[in-house]
Amino acid sequence: MSFYELLVFIHIFSAILGMGPGFVMTVIVKKAGNMAELRHAFVIRNTLHRFSMVGGTILLLTGVWMGLLHPYLFTQGWYVVSLCLFLIALAFGPFVLSPRSKPIKELLKNTEEEAIPEDYYTLSSKLFFFEHMINILFITIITLMILKPF
Repeated sequence: MSFYELLVFIHIFSAILGMGPGFVMTVIVKKAGNMAELRHAFVIRNTLHRFSMVGGTILLLTGVWMGLLHPYLFTQGWYVVSLCLFLIALAFGPFVLSPRSKPIKELLKNTEEEAIPEDYYTLSSKLFFFEHMINILFITIITLMILKPF
């Protein structure tokens, strides 16, 4: 196995580790019926988020490294578009998702009754909308990586 093939292997493995959990993070919290379940679901969600962060970092590093080893990749449309979409998805974290998740974290911390407050549903629907947009970006990136259409 060449070094490049090893990078491809690590890249694919990190895509599963980094992107996979993102596709289920909204589903996990939607099943909660009360605050205790919701808090627990967010603990699971935060654990999955760590996998996404580690996998996503490795994914970016190996993808760019492969491009540096084979500079012609930077002339391939599928590679450049995938890289740009990935950077956009990465920017969503601190600039779009974090500001929308902070009020939810405060609500989880400060709500004492067992019923889930209506505010949660309003806040979470906005957060989940953007998470679904990121998932669409990731599906597009995966499709480009597989098909290499241009």
